[in-house]
Amino acid sequence: MKHILDRPIWSALETAHADLAEGNEKARRYPPSIVPFAASADDAPESLDALEELPAPEESMILVEAGPIAIPPSLAIVTEASVVQMVAERPHARISDPRIEPLTETDAADMLALATLTKPGPFTLRAQSLGSFWGIRSEGRLVAMAGQRMRQTGFTELSGFCTHPDFQGRGLGTLLFRFVAGEIASTGDTAYLHAYAANTSAISLYETQGFALRSEMNMRVVKRRS
Repeated sequence: MKHILDRPIWSALETAHADLAEGNEKARRYPPSIVPFAASADDAPESLDALEELPAPEESMILVEAGPIAIPPSLAIVTEASVVQMVAERPHARISDPRIEPLTETDAADMLALATLTKPGPFTLRAQSLGSFWGIRSEGRLVAMAGQRMRQTGFTELSGFCTHPDFQGRGLGTLLFRFVAGEIASTGDTAYLHAYAANTSAISLYETQGFALRSEMNMRVVKRRS
């Protein structure tokens, strides 16, 4: 691994999120009730053997790496995609806005409903186990949110940003994006994110917000062969 973000799932589970890790020194994953991310330490046969032991039957895992993703023959590829990893070129200023409020466990169902509608990426009722989230409500309804997901030494992933279709085009998503980026920078960490390579409109937006391409990434969703 040349950079700590080349295997972001592994490095997160080895550092800041080690307390959440399931597995051993060869392969680890997050509890699937939090997020279905997993990784091997490297591509050595013993690491791939450990990776294949992680999922239960019919359980899928998501792997994300900078290079080609090696998997053991007992795991089948469900789907795969090209992803980009972008990093903040400079620390973002911390901002405030009276509409932005911290989200707590009591908001979990509303958060999942918004994520299910807008599909920002893997999201569960326990997403807040990974990091803090903030949102904006309109007449009591959660209409926009963003938060933190994976963390490594010196880095925090900005994730989960989404806006209800009825409220898009009002700048709420950009506001929350800037807010979370500022919160990450205030801790001394560098903010980063992932986006599908085909989502050029999102990538262009992130570039306007001071994020630059760090690496092209690969993503594979795998499960045990029947």
